[in-house]
Amino acid sequence: MTLSRRPAFLRDGGCVFGGKMSEIDRYISVVPTENQIMIEKLGFYCFVHFGLNTFTGKEWGDGKTPPSVFAPTELNTDQWCEVVASAGAKAVILTAKHHDGFCLWQTDTTEYCVKNSPWMDGKGDVVAMLADSCRKYGLKMGVYLSPWDRNSPAYGTDGYDDLYCAQLTELLTRYGDMFTVWLDGACGSHLDGKPAQKYDFERYYALIRRLQPNCAISNCGPDVRWVGNEAGVTRKSEWNVVPAGLADTARVALGSQKEEGPFVKPLGAEDEDLGSREVLSRYDKLIWYPAEADVSIRPGWFYHSYEDRKVKSADRLLSLWYSTVGGNCMLLLNLPPDKRGLIHEKDARSMKELGERLDSAFARKIDIVKRNYPEADTTVAPTYTPAAKADVYRLEVVFGAREAIDKAVIAEDIRYSQRIEKFSLYAVADGKETKVYSGTTVGHKAVPLFDPTECDGLVFEIEQCRDKPYIEEFSVYASDGRQPEKPKFTEIKKFFLRLHYKAFLLWEKLGRKFSVKKAK
Repeated sequence: MTLSRRPAFLRDGGCVFGGKMSEIDRYISVVPTENQIMIEKLGFYCFVHFGLNTFTGKEWGDGKTPPSVFAPTELNTDQWCEVVASAGAKAVILTAKHHDGFCLWQTDTTEYCVKNSPWMDGKGDVVAMLADSCRKYGLKMGVYLSPWDRNSPAYGTDGYDDLYCAQLTELLTRYGDMFTVWLDGACGSHLDGKPAQKYDFERYYALIRRLQPNCAISNCGPDVRWVGNEAGVTRKSEWNVVPAGLADTARVALGSQKEEGPFVKPLGAEDEDLGSREVLSRYDKLIWYPAEADVSIRPGWFYHSYEDRKVKSADRLLSLWYSTVGGNCMLLLNLPPDKRGLIHEKDARSMKELGERLDSAFARKIDIVKRNYPEADTTVAPTYTPAAKADVYRLEVVFGAREAIDKAVIAEDIRYSQRIEKFSLYAVADGKETKVYSGTTVGHKAVPLFDPTECDGLVFEIEQCRDKPYIEEFSVYASDGRQPEKPKFTEIKKFFLRLHYKAFLLWEKLGRKFSVKKAK
């Protein structure tokens, strides 16, 4: 994995506004594409980091390890998918090629691939096997294809983009539908003494759109935004409508984003506030760019036996799920197979227990016998929206009997943008209202958690909103007597995560300058 993110694009059709449109109208005019809606609805899916690094113990390979090192003894992609499905995840993304350049499929583009490994006498194809397993278990599949290739002699030359596009073409035409292509911006030419490689991201995007038009392009792409760290840490207010400059986070962070003028503070992926009215008012160009949090079940991204005792517990995974999926963010959880080619027993156990915890938490939706909502605009049914604008919107649900509750699920209909800025929940018992939760953004999904409370109903009060709200879901769930562990990340830890990211960008910038100078 790398902390470098460098998409070089401005999304086609990305809601660039001018004229005399009001500020609020400008914000709510930014809406998602069908591809973005698709991936946001998935919510939770898994990464699989597997390759030569699995056998060498490295995180970043150097492209010099012989293919003979790739020798899994029990590789079973059905087992991977079984583990993924046991936790309730909906899809799998495979590292088809990492930075070392080793390809996990029968490629025609290089000899540095599985056909020259002893596994299955060189006849194996991990991508094909996983595609079959995903279909068997009802999971969607995606691929990670690192643009950085430390093995290819073409890397650092004008011809490398041709090779990379040929690899993309193989992956997107041989193995069925892909729900995402996950791009990475790593570019370590200076580590190998090669000229800096400038990736033609626009060409990659066009190729993916042509070959797989329903596929979301993630990370260094126009559809999904990196949350800003690799620890699963999310923001209190996660916005989907953000300044267009965030589509080029690395360049912004390095101060090269100039289009907004010299007096506008450039935003980086790690900044806490990306989409408030205060922020958006300073930028002319806005896009829909939902966040994805990538985090590994272990400290590393590839398997290391010494990390067997450091696998995240089900309680920790549940907390991550609530803060990401339950906080208007997608969760991309990495599961690294071991040298056998299996998800380790400890990882599998945590995933199975996570699925059990989620099943228990949402086992019983409270029966609603009455809904006290403002008069509805029936023209947008089945989505609820009030007929008239108001300063405050109160939506009350009444239960059939007194219940002990500890969570709700709230979802905006994001086809009408993201609108809710501040809300509260009030438990109603014997005609008395008690505040149990205060929140800010909702977006695709918010799962407010609060202490178990016995009550007769629940009030959802929207205190600040960008025009009328469009509510797709407001449901309440019975308490199962368990609460996830509290997040361990403090503001100090968040600060150091941001500092780490900025230091990495500076290191990479200096490395690129050195490689260019050396090449000359």
